[in-house]
Amino acid sequence: MRKKILAMALAASMAVSLTACGGDGGSTGAGGGSGNVAITIFNSKSEIQDQFEEMAEEYSKAKGVDVEVYYSNDTVSAHLATRYSANDPYTIAMVDAKDVYSLAGEHAVDLSDQDWVKNTQYAISVDGKVVGFPVCVEARGVMYNADAIEGITGETFNPEDYKTLDAFQGLLDKLVAGGMEAPTGIMKEDWSLGAHYLCEVYEEQPDVDAFITALHGGTADLANNTKWNSMMDTFDTLKQYNYAAGSPVAAEREISEQKLAEGEIAFMFGGNWDWSMINAYDYSENMGMMPVPQNMDDGTNEKLVGGGSKYFFIDNSSNTSDEQRQAAKDFLNWLVFEDDGNAFLTEKCALVPAYSNINADALDPLSISVKKYADEGKLIANYDFFPDDHYSICGAAFQKYLAGQSDRAGFAAEIEKYWSSTTPVEH
Repeated sequence: MRKKILAMALAASMAVSLTACGGDGGSTGAGGGSGNVAITIFNSKSEIQDQFEEMAEEYSKAKGVDVEVYYSNDTVSAHLATRYSANDPYTIAMVDAKDVYSLAGEHAVDLSDQDWVKNTQYAISVDGKVVGFPVCVEARGVMYNADAIEGITGETFNPEDYKTLDAFQGLLDKLVAGGMEAPTGIMKEDWSLGAHYLCEVYEEQPDVDAFITALHGGTADLANNTKWNSMMDTFDTLKQYNYAAGSPVAAEREISEQKLAEGEIAFMFGGNWDWSMINAYDYSENMGMMPVPQNMDDGTNEKLVGGGSKYFFIDNSSNTSDEQRQAAKDFLNWLVFEDDGNAFLTEKCALVPAYSNINADALDPLSISVKKYADEGKLIANYDFFPDDHYSICGAAFQKYLAGQSDRAGFAAEIEKYWSSTTPVEH
């Protein structure tokens, strides 16, 4: 099946290129020639685009509803703004939480009466109406390969024994002494550094909104912030033992994932979404996720960071028919209440379900860890209100630090400069 990659321009002066899309977004959309009701789905998780396309083909045959799935490399908000300005919205759009808050009031259908609402604690409501359908629960922390660790130490690996940086570094030294030349990997991508690792500095603050406000107002002293230095101490340790320390910004994600999967390295910061890449290799069964080790006593080194991740909303405009909206609701109910829909989420896409009724026995090792922490109430909440350019600008600054082109003080100054020159997202 063709892969739909839509590259959208942000400015009117730039060319807008659509590699595939259905006319007016109504009943004559993609696949409409069959006479079936046709719906379009925007997927913003690149790692599961192939699975979504396969599902769409199977669902279309089984349900008599023509489904087309699209993906874009642009930021979600910019891409959807282009679609709405062209009066060609998706029937169902997968967005981040902050996009639900910014778009729902104008563009989303009220889903409060849907049966799945009572089965999740992660749905998003705006103005008293449920508008965001949580696609999954995701969390981030340090991924580990226990088989690789135990093969060297000869001892059962218990991540709770390594929640402090001191203990963690001691283990890394033991692995090196045992023959694992470089026990860690670091993903150099700006989204991993800027949208995941750096964000934990904010999310672990006692009052995230107050901290962001202080950064914007120029009153936050990041270089002397306890959490900043704690997280950066850990990052420096990951850097020190990084297999690609000689050229860290040249490390390819696929290679890093393979090394972790096959036990050549033991640790790498990431999230349960990484399983979609790890499972392509000869992976170890005994893997999992643990909190970022820190020499802290505030409990944050006993929790992952995460929660509901990615949300569907259904278009409420005149460009979408009531028949299409009902088909869209039926699709969401299929995900939650039918075995095939459950299997698509948990087995095909390796996603942690956000719904209490969905059996999660078939989850992968990373997702099993996430579900365990979630069930125990050990998830630090995601902060969902970063400006769209945060991860690209701050991620680029983080890449400079990773490459040794700036020191910690210089990196902190770049982050402070970013926040003083941007406008925090209202919420």
